[in-house]
Amino acid sequence: MFHILKSLFNLNRTWLDEKDTMKKFLIVGLGNIGQEYAETRHNIGFKVLDSLAQQEDFTFETAKLGDLATFKVKGRSILCLKPSTYMNRSGKALKYWMDKENIPLENVLVITDDINLPFGTLRLKTKGSDGGHNGLKDIQQILQTTKYNRLRFGVGADFGKGRQIDYVLGEWNEEEKDALPERFKKTDELVRSFVLAGVNRTMNQFNGS
Repeated sequence: MFHILKSLFNLNRTWLDEKDTMKKFLIVGLGNIGQEYAETRHNIGFKVLDSLAQQEDFTFETAKLGDLATFKVKGRSILCLKPSTYMNRSGKALKYWMDKENIPLENVLVITDDINLPFGTLRLKTKGSDGGHNGLKDIQQILQTTKYNRLRFGVGADFGKGRQIDYVLGEWNEEEKDALPERFKKTDELVRSFVLAGVNRTMNQFNGS
């Protein structure tokens, strides 16, 4: 009974107590729910947030349209979201929590996989096309703009013609698995920089790293 009541409470509660909207941030890691997707390339957004949770010592709880967690950095309040809508409805969850918590769009960061970048390469951008990515496509449609911050995490393109879906829904190879912890240290630093130093300084420091 307690777990049921807690779940109902989480569905409707406000997560950030900060009144100053410019000190509120929403970090959205894209992925698909379900254990069968947990270790796939397409779920790198979830993995980046899991690493951040370890670094900042917070835990996710199930809420409306996703798993949520909060933490603070030097007076800034950050809401982390792993949508439970599946990839192609990611925009619904993002827009719901952005509006509910009154977080300005410029303080939103979306984390996604990118086959057009070599494995582990990070590229932060403030606008751009969806690049054929269904999660970004839905976010663009829901927000009605291409001008939102997104961190693209390179997953490479080591696949043959017509094998793209199998590749992004495939699991990391051993070499990639070994390299991920170091990459996650970099994404942890990047998220903190985005919150504290702003997107432009963060792009200058981390893009291509």
